[in-house]
Amino acid sequence: MLANLKIENIAIIESASIDFQGNFNCMTGETGAGKSIIIDSINAVLGEKTSRELIRTGENKATVSAFFVDITEYTESVLAELGIKSEEDGTLLVSRVMTRDGRNICRVNGESVTVTMLRELGRTLINIHGQSDNQELMSPEYHYRFIDAVADNGQLFDSYREAFDKLNEIKSKINKVAVDDAMKARQIDLLSYQIDELEKADLRAGEREELLSKKRIINNSQKLASALNTAYGAIAGGEEYSGAAALLFDAANALSQAAEFLPEAREMAESVNDIAYTIDSYTSDISSLTDSTETDEYELADIEERLDLIYRLSKKYGETEEEMLNFLDNAREELHNITVSDEILQKLNKEYDEWYRETEKRGEALSESRKAAAAEFQEKIMKELSFLDMPETKFSVGFEKCSFSETGTDSIEFLISANRGESEKPLAKIASGGELSRIMLAIKSVLADRDNIDTLIFDEIDTGVSGRAAGKIAMKLYDVSMHRQVICITHLPSIAAFADHHMLISKEARGEKTYTSVTALDEKGRTAEISRIIGGNEKDKAHIESAKRLLDEAEQYKKEKRAVKSKK
Repeated sequence: MLANLKIENIAIIESASIDFQGNFNCMTGETGAGKSIIIDSINAVLGEKTSRELIRTGENKATVSAFFVDITEYTESVLAELGIKSEEDGTLLVSRVMTRDGRNICRVNGESVTVTMLRELGRTLINIHGQSDNQELMSPEYHYRFIDAVADNGQLFDSYREAFDKLNEIKSKINKVAVDDAMKARQIDLLSYQIDELEKADLRAGEREELLSKKRIINNSQKLASALNTAYGAIAGGEEYSGAAALLFDAANALSQAAEFLPEAREMAESVNDIAYTIDSYTSDISSLTDSTETDEYELADIEERLDLIYRLSKKYGETEEEMLNFLDNAREELHNITVSDEILQKLNKEYDEWYRETEKRGEALSESRKAAAAEFQEKIMKELSFLDMPETKFSVGFEKCSFSETGTDSIEFLISANRGESEKPLAKIASGGELSRIMLAIKSVLADRDNIDTLIFDEIDTGVSGRAAGKIAMKLYDVSMHRQVICITHLPSIAAFADHHMLISKEARGEKTYTSVTALDEKGRTAEISRIIGGNEKDKAHIESAKRLLDEAEQYKKEKRAVKSKK
């Protein structure tokens, strides 16, 4: 459940801390006061796409944080998958900082996460119903999702998709293998040439780097020889001078003589003697290095030729030796498959037939489950719509058999008849805005016990609705809030009257800037705000009386509902 939302520098909200309660929360305010900004802020902290234009003018960054309590097992399981430790008290803190240069800093319980991880977690916390949900209702290709949610078809759907994907994979292999003889001959010639060229090159992983290193040594051989000879002479000495090793041995010998009179010089003599032996041992190492850098006049030409070959091959077969060797392995495999293509094709066709039958079987099981769920679903939706003041509306789920697709073997579309005597037609073609809002609320109510998400937000679900229908929507929203947290942004007094926690969103201009504030209303404040919504004047006596009547009627309904719930 969302307990607190903090917003800093989002649009016209400089700073706001909003406390939410369980059950039914509502937010009201004049148009343009900032209600949509709060929804934008919630979307942002849930990891949804946002824009830097959301950052308040004159500021370089914006911050949103959300504090949740009593998180669900569903949320905890996603936290575990993301590798984030959950708090023992069931609380969760998520935050997102957005900067003008496009950077996002996201944290969950203090741990840094990506926007993608935040989005994955956010979808377990809050479900926002707005115009996008109505778009799903207006798009028949999404209707199967509602039916699958009712039927709890997760495993059946995954099973079907596994078979469908496997079938497509085999079909792709068949298309690749099944080529005509002329095409096959051309492929064999090309692959044979490529394999022969790469095999003759006899490439080794890391070979180019080794050759480049040798080339650098050869090109600097004189410098290397001079440096190594100097180092050798400094250690070993020459005919006319003593080297470092000889001088150190002399020093060790002198210290040993001194030790006869000064015992403390003995340890120094031993140490210097050890150093002398260590230094002297480097002469053989330097001689070996000198020998390894000796080159003949033809070696550089051979290296250049080899590097040129590797470069030319890399232009055709891969940038690195590893990529070229992988190309060779794949070419050998492809050539083998083509040469035995008839045998492979026969095997693939047999495998395709087997998976076709399996896909058909799993698709039929999914279809049967959907049809059984659809019968229950449409009955419940009709009951909800009747309550929502649409008693004459008929609602059904249309099924049409189709070929295998990513979503199953059915084309599913919601159908309605809004008036008695009219035949049912596609919902997407005839439903009005007000009807769509009520149908979506009916669907949310039916799916409430199937949803693992504790918080539902309804963003102006009252669009296109007024009068008696608005009152029924208010009752239904309250019913839903008895099982989970509901947050509603509304323009209708009848819906606001049903809230358990009412917040007023207002704005004012101070100086050169506009500021939005969020205020929790007491009983007097609620009456004034509902009066304002009714007639635009919160001090009008008639409007105040109407507001009080709405609040009393709502309280009576809520009391009756609580009494029924307590008896269960």
